[in-house]
Amino acid sequence: MMQIFKSGILLLLTLFLCSDLIAQDEQWRKWNNEAFAPGEVLKYRFYYDAWLTGKITAGTGTLEVKTTNRKFYGREVWHIDTEGNSKGMFNWFFKVKDEFDSYIDVESVAPHYFERKTREGGYKKFDEYRFNHQEEYVMTRSDTMKIPRYTQDFVSAIYFARTFSSDTLKVGDMIPVYFFLDDSVYNSAILFDGRENIEIELGTFRCLKFRPGMATGEVFADKYPMEMWVTDDKNHLPILIKSAVIVGNVKAELMEYSGLANPLTSLIQQAD
Repeated sequence: MMQIFKSGILLLLTLFLCSDLIAQDEQWRKWNNEAFAPGEVLKYRFYYDAWLTGKITAGTGTLEVKTTNRKFYGREVWHIDTEGNSKGMFNWFFKVKDEFDSYIDVESVAPHYFERKTREGGYKKFDEYRFNHQEEYVMTRSDTMKIPRYTQDFVSAIYFARTFSSDTLKVGDMIPVYFFLDDSVYNSAILFDGRENIEIELGTFRCLKFRPGMATGEVFADKYPMEMWVTDDKNHLPILIKSAVIVGNVKAELMEYSGLANPLTSLIQQAD
């Protein structure tokens, strides 16, 4: 269930990254962000969907943008507070409680600090990343590593991706993706798969459809195993992610939203 949260939404979550996103000048970049602001709250449901069982909720997740008094290198930041939890019967055999905190530069939309607390069944992990973009390195709990300037953590990548314009995208375009996770810099590609109208419990939305590239092998036999839809408006809200399993699909669906920076003009018809 949480694999969707971490490798799906969070990867989606990088779907507009372009090859020119890494600036090499000595000054902090000034990035145009009209997509989100403090006060935005997004709530998701993670569920298994098959014709034999219908929808079975496995957990919930919340992403919230907050103001904070913390500063890094004397610069103003916003706090992105993200949580994911298992629910109902899933707690009996595999309880999940994940917390991710990213502090992003307001002007450049680049992360300064990232913290991860993962508790999944008997597995526990605690990560800290301290980014220095001017000198192009990140400090983890165990090492210091070189990174391209303005590399994202996987939470900030969600929000940074939302700031890109989709006006010039064409079906078949491949979009490079760069982010830091588990002490490694990842680069992949996301395939733009066109525009569709998508119906979820909140209503029907005009959407952009993407398929994130994944490493094939033991986990994924298909290089593009996931489908993702984001609203075709200035907010670029991730509203649905789907990953096929042996029988049925695992999905993450937007259930509630508030504090949006822009009108939700992609909403065609609101649910009754």
